[in-house]
Amino acid sequence: MVFKKLLGSLGVGGPTVDTVLQPGPAVPGGGLSGEVRLKGGATDATIEHITLELVARVEAEHEDGEAEGGVVFEQFTVAGGFVLGEGEERSIPFGVTLPWETPVTELYGQDLGIVLGVRTELSVAGARDKGDLDRLTVGPLPAQEAVLEALGQLGFGFRSADLELGHIGGSGQRLPFYQEIELAPSARYADRVNEVEVTFLAGPEGLEVVLEADKRGGLFSGGGDALGRFTVGHHEVRGRDWVTEVDGRIQALIEARTPHGAHEGYGHDSGHPQHHAGPGMGTMVAAGAAGVAVGVVGGMVAAEVIDEVGDFFEGDEEEEESDEG
Repeated sequence: MVFKKLLGSLGVGGPTVDTVLQPGPAVPGGGLSGEVRLKGGATDATIEHITLELVARVEAEHEDGEAEGGVVFEQFTVAGGFVLGEGEERSIPFGVTLPWETPVTELYGQDLGIVLGVRTELSVAGARDKGDLDRLTVGPLPAQEAVLEALGQLGFGFRSADLELGHIGGSGQRLPFYQEIELAPSARYADRVNEVEVTFLAGPEGLEVVLEADKRGGLFSGGGDALGRFTVGHHEVRGRDWVTEVDGRIQALIEARTPHGAHEGYGHDSGHPQHHAGPGMGTMVAAGAAGVAVGVVGGMVAAEVIDEVGDFFEGDEEEEESDEG
């Protein structure tokens, strides 16, 4: 028995954990449910706590270039303070609420290249902690979908999406990073704009939409970034002519002589003016997405993104296996 306890303290023959999420995408500010499945090891184990962490792969700019890393942006303790018997199997259901600014990972079933995960930490008294990591899929809120669909109808095409470490100045941003969705300009604006970036900052009342246009320089006008924003309540989505409204916002952004919205203190507080494409940019394939938003989701990242997601989780699993060994 003493030898069993020694092995348990080294992570050998200890309890195992497997978290199963409810099928289908979650939405920002919505519920995330599932169950944590435990199986006891060679001896009884005291479970101190079971914690779920929301993890995102985020890009950070620094003097030497750009790096990627995992950022924990929310955590929940769902159980703890009980003894898991030798060989005992136990299932613990949970239901938690996602932060409103949780990034969107898919649109109309097409992957945007954003990597989110739910990490489960099983804290065992007197032994090494166990972990499990599962991919988290998040779909858009109705207001987010309406804006992207309008951009698709206007002829803008998806290029890439990424998560940038930093804050957007003058906004109510709460998370330590923000999501950028980068779009190729429609034919109408291609001679004046290199690309348009969209950032959504959702909250309980509605959505703040931040637009940034990378303007081309002309004979009588300079290029550079132009910034603008507008808000929409969650209850205001229906009954609006989104195509006309979004087109008007884009026109005002592009035609502004000075950075649109600069007087409102907008900007990126990361301290780095340049923005970089997310993983998979340039690895586009035609996607058979239905609906009028096909202009936005018509060029999606291919299998490389799925491989990157696998690598992200595989590294975590390998670490756990080495602990067990």
